[in-house]
Amino acid sequence: MTVLAIIAALLAGVWLLAAIEGWAAHGRFSLIRPLAAALALLGRESIVPRKADRLFFEVAPVLLLVAGLLAVAVIPLAPGLIVVDLATGALFVNAALAYVLVALIMAGWGPDGAYAMIGGWRFLGQFIGYSMLVVMPITAVAMRAESLSTVEIVASQADLWNIAYQPLGFVLFVIAAMALAWLPPFDLPAAEGDLAGGIEAEYAGARLLVLRLARMVIVLALAGAVTTFYLGGWLGPWLPSWAWSGLKTLAVASAMLMLGRHLPRIREARFLELCWKAGVPLALVNIFLVGVIALVVPT
Repeated sequence: MTVLAIIAALLAGVWLLAAIEGWAAHGRFSLIRPLAAALALLGRESIVPRKADRLFFEVAPVLLLVAGLLAVAVIPLAPGLIVVDLATGALFVNAALAYVLVALIMAGWGPDGAYAMIGGWRFLGQFIGYSMLVVMPITAVAMRAESLSTVEIVASQADLWNIAYQPLGFVLFVIAAMALAWLPPFDLPAAEGDLAGGIEAEYAGARLLVLRLARMVIVLALAGAVTTFYLGGWLGPWLPSWAWSGLKTLAVASAMLMLGRHLPRIREARFLELCWKAGVPLALVNIFLVGVIALVVPT
């Protein structure tokens, strides 16, 4: 029953996020539009490029979806409402989402198309930039909780959410999450203006549907991670625990989908420079401050 409940919540979340993304892109909110778009993709011919590497081309969308689902598996919706409560759940989120890079490189290389390949290598540049900004804030979160378990991390925020305890880590993690999900302004791998879709350029039909579904699952997984690590997870008054987790996750995901569209797109080289010259030092400062507070303030 737990797994079925989480699958139902995941499908509902993906559906709502697709509607919100359509609203952000086109200015119209419609719950029917995502379903119509999905059916339209299923009805289209799934064309295969003439010189494609079939293994990479076919596996990439599926691997991307699996990476998102694995990350979701260790995000708790409520006490006892989690697929797998790992002792190293926080690191497992990072490990699972590392395969996003592998999938996008495969999606870029597999079709043997210039635009797709450039999109894949652009994401590699982003990965080198954001990778440390995922691990280092998680380190600070685990320091306060004295555990890598996502359930224990939520429980450690009963008195004060981590967004107030370590706001710097929160900002850095959200920026890294948006880059990982290649959301604006970090959407260079799929930039329609100059790459005609980039990594999506050579996909069509059911394959493109799986690719877009996987992206929504990844956005939802990252929003769930932000909720778990910084917003107290299921903690909150009056409403059921699962409702708090769902509302917080949906709010974070919506912000990630909408806010970046109002910012100028950042080149991968510039993003890499900012992450290593500013982001990594700030992440170290965050770890240092959390360590000092843990030593000075009695638990």
